[in-house]
Amino acid sequence: MNATKQIGTLEDRKMVDTNGLQAMLSSGRKTAVEIGTAAQARVQVGRRVLWNVGKIQKYLDAISE
Repeated sequence: MNATKQIGTLEDRKMVDTNGLQAMLSSGRKTAVEIGTAAQARVQVGRRVLWNVGKIQKYLDAISE
C-alpha cells in the first residue's frame, strides 16, 4: 500500500485525519476525538476516519464565548 501524501497546510484542508485534528486543536487524541464527535464531523471512508474541519470550526465558534 502506498503512503498518503501530505499536501498543503492544515488550514487549507477540508478534511483531516485524527493526527491532523490533534495538531489543529493542540490537544491529545482523546480530546480531539471528543470534540470531533460532538461536532458531528466524523467521516469514515473504508477503514479510514477523517474529520470535517469546517464543522469543527463552526462547533468551536458556537461553544466559545
